[in-house]
Amino acid sequence: MIISMRMHNIALIEDLTLEFGDGLHVMTGETGAGKSIVVDAVNLVLGGRADRDLIRTGTDKAWVEAVFDSADSKEVAGWAEAQSLEDFDGTVTLYREITRTGRNLCRVCGVVMPVSQLKEVAALLMDVHGQHEGQFLMNSQFHLLFLDAAGGEDYQALLSRVDEAYQAFIVNHRQYGRLVRENEKKEYRMESLKKSLEELKKAKLKPGEEESLTAEKERFRHSEKIANAVQTAHQAISASDDNESVLTRVKEAMNALRGLASLGAPYESLAQRCETSYYELEELGYELSSLAENGEFDPARAEFVETRLDLIRRLERKYGDTIPEVLAEQERMQEEYDNFASMDQQLAAMGAEHKRLLHAYRSLARELTAARHVLAEAFEQNMMAQLKDLGMGNTVFKVSFALRPEGKVLMPQSVGDDVIEFMISPNPGEPLKPLSKIASGGELSRLMLAIKSLEAEKGGVGTMVFDEIDTGISGRMAQVVAEKMNIIARSRQVICVTHLPQIAAMAAHQFLVEKRVEGERTNTSVRCLTEMERISEVARMLGGADGSENSAFSHASHMLEVARQQR
Repeated sequence: MIISMRMHNIALIEDLTLEFGDGLHVMTGETGAGKSIVVDAVNLVLGGRADRDLIRTGTDKAWVEAVFDSADSKEVAGWAEAQSLEDFDGTVTLYREITRTGRNLCRVCGVVMPVSQLKEVAALLMDVHGQHEGQFLMNSQFHLLFLDAAGGEDYQALLSRVDEAYQAFIVNHRQYGRLVRENEKKEYRMESLKKSLEELKKAKLKPGEEESLTAEKERFRHSEKIANAVQTAHQAISASDDNESVLTRVKEAMNALRGLASLGAPYESLAQRCETSYYELEELGYELSSLAENGEFDPARAEFVETRLDLIRRLERKYGDTIPEVLAEQERMQEEYDNFASMDQQLAAMGAEHKRLLHAYRSLARELTAARHVLAEAFEQNMMAQLKDLGMGNTVFKVSFALRPEGKVLMPQSVGDDVIEFMISPNPGEPLKPLSKIASGGELSRLMLAIKSLEAEKGGVGTMVFDEIDTGISGRMAQVVAEKMNIIARSRQVICVTHLPQIAAMAAHQFLVEKRVEGERTNTSVRCLTEMERISEVARMLGGADGSENSAFSHASHMLEVARQQR
C-alpha cells in the first residue's frame, strides 16, 4: 500500500504532501480544480510518459516521490533481491524527476535506475485504472489480456511456457527463413565466389610483395644512372688499361712498405694495412666488374615487375586497398563458399529443429486453449455474479472463441492460438452481441469495475487507483458502484477520483482538491477533510451550491452515517 506521496512543481501544484491509510480514499472537488493533476503525478512516479507540460510554469523541473509499504509482497521482495538492494525492509520509495531540458531521473529506494526498472517494481505496487481505460473493452484485441489476467498461478505458468516456446520457435523461424532465401541464390553466388577465389588463388599474393616490386621498379627507372656510376667506380679502382688506377697505386704503396718491414713494427703494420686494403679493393673491383657486365636493367624482369604490379593493383581495386585486406577478403569468401557448400546439411538440421520447435509450441498452445476454455467458463460466471452486484443481473456475459478456417496454417503467437471476444446480452430475450457494439458508457464502466473486482479478489497489487470509474453512472447505480468499491477496499487500498456523492460518502478518507488564485499565480491544493467538512462537501456534490442548504446537508450527513455502518 502507498503510505505517502510528495510532489513539487507539478502543473498547478507547487508543493504537496499526501498521506494515505487503509481502505477507500476518494478525491473530490469542483470540475477543473485539478483532480486529474494528482492522477498525472501518480502515473509519472509509476514510470508513465514524462510530459514536460506537467512542469509548473516558470520552473525548470518537477518531481514526485511515493513511499510504499510492501512488506507482505513476495513479488516485490523477489524484485529487490534480484536488484541486490541492501537492507531492504519492505519499504519502497519511488522518485521521478523531469526537466525542461529532457533530463529524466529515476530512483528506487535511493538507487538511480532506468525508467524501465522503475516501471517493473511500480507494476507490483499499484494498478491505475484511468478514466479512458474502459475504452479498451471496446477493442476485442484486448479481451484476451483481460481473460488471461484472471488465471491462477498454474495458468500463468502455462502462459509463460507458451511464450517461451513461441520465442524459441520464432528465433529459429527467422534464421531458417534467411537460410532458405540464401539457398535460393546459392548457385549464382557460389559461381561468383568460385571465379573470384580462382582468380585470387592463381595470383598467389604475398604480404610485402607490392612494396618489394615497387622498389625494384624504381631501381629500373634509374638503371642508366646506376650503370654509369658502377662503370666509373670500376675504372677508378681496377681498370686494366689505366696504370694510374687506385688498385695499382695501393699495390705500389704496399710493395714499398714491405721493404721497410724489417726496420720496425710501425712499417710492418703499415705494410699489412696496405695489403688488407689492396685485397678489399680487389674484391670490390670484381663485384663492380660483375655489375658492369650484367647490368641492373633486365628488360624481361622489368616487364614481369610491371605486369605483376598491374595485377596486384587490379585485385586491390576489386577486393581491398592493400594485399593484407585482399587476403582477408579471400579468406572471408572462402568461408562463405564453404558455408554454401554445406548448406544442404544446415537446411536439413535447421528444418528438423524448426519442426521440433513448432510441434513443441503447438502442443503447449493446445494445452493453453483447453485451459483457456475452462478459465472462460469460470470467468463468465464470475463476471455475471459481479454484474449482478452492479445492477446488471439480467446481463448474459459470454467469452466467444473465434473459429479457425479449416486447412489454414496458423502462425504461432506469444499468447497462443486463440482469438476471443466478449459478448453480452443486457436484456432477456436479446441475442448475444459483441460488447463493443452495444455497451453504453455506464455499462462499460460497470463491466470494467467488475473485471477490477475479480482482480482484487484474485490478489496482486496492494493499491488500486480509479480515475472517474463512475463515468456514465448516476442514481441508484451510483450507490451500487459505491458499495462495490467499498467491498474492494476491504482487501485492497483503493484511491478513487469521483464526482459521485455516493462513492465519496463510502470512503474512509476524503480529500478535497481546490484551486485558488493567490497573487498572480493559480495554485491547486489537496487536503484531507474532517467529518464536518465531509458533510459540507458531500452536500455540495448532492446539489447544494455551497453545501449549506439544509436538505442537502441533512442528506449528506445521513449518507455518511449509513456508509460508516457498511464499512
